[in-house]
Amino acid sequence: MGLASFLIIVILGVMTSRANGYGGGWVNAHATFYGGGDASGTMGGACGYGNLYSQGYGTNTAALSTALFNNGLSCGACFEIRCQNDGRWCLPGSIVVTATNFCPPNNALPNNAGGWCNPPQQHFDLSQPVFQRIAQYKAGIVPVAYRRVPCVRRGGIRFTINGHSYFNLVLITNVGGAGDVHSAWVKGSRTGWQAMSRNWGQNWQSNSYLNGQALSFKVTTSDGRTIVSNNVASARWSFGQTFTGAQIR
Repeated sequence: MGLASFLIIVILGVMTSRANGYGGGWVNAHATFYGGGDASGTMGGACGYGNLYSQGYGTNTAALSTALFNNGLSCGACFEIRCQNDGRWCLPGSIVVTATNFCPPNNALPNNAGGWCNPPQQHFDLSQPVFQRIAQYKAGIVPVAYRRVPCVRRGGIRFTINGHSYFNLVLITNVGGAGDVHSAWVKGSRTGWQAMSRNWGQNWQSNSYLNGQALSFKVTTSDGRTIVSNNVASARWSFGQTFTGAQIR
């Protein structure tokens, strides 16, 4: 490979990385906390993940303001956050959190006095335990810097099939790499690949009749990477079950 070709590949790689949130440096924002000392109040949420402990996200989670939430497409993305410019309240070090919820705007309050998640502000409402790793509890709100980072997950991507015949609602969790699924497909043993539509959060919908067929899934994350999980559910699958596929490394 010639030097010119190598440089073009490197430049394109950097451009792609930055376009998807990686390699662009630190961005200023603010952070608060919610959910109580055990983070029980963070369960459920606008991404549809339900019990964040059993899903493997634990307490390293955040609700995103409108400017970051991207109407739910940011669910599953990972962010490194550090407290900055507040010597009284900041603690050293950084945290990595997964986007699992939405922090709604409060238009009745000004942006700098309670309306923390109002557009166009970039704001993280962290679980209390993870907030207290970068700032003192009494701070309430602190200035932070953040950047997108790859998600590191244990095991494969998980597909939980809910709904009923002709309404298959598939919750996609535990996604590595970029973490946020932007496209998803399903294939039965008697069908070709069929695009699913995003219903809400990371719940993806198919209106096909897939009962009695082995199922395969394909997902594409925001960085353009696609991974296929073939035949993860046998033909004897039933609604409410969770199946584990391949993983993005």
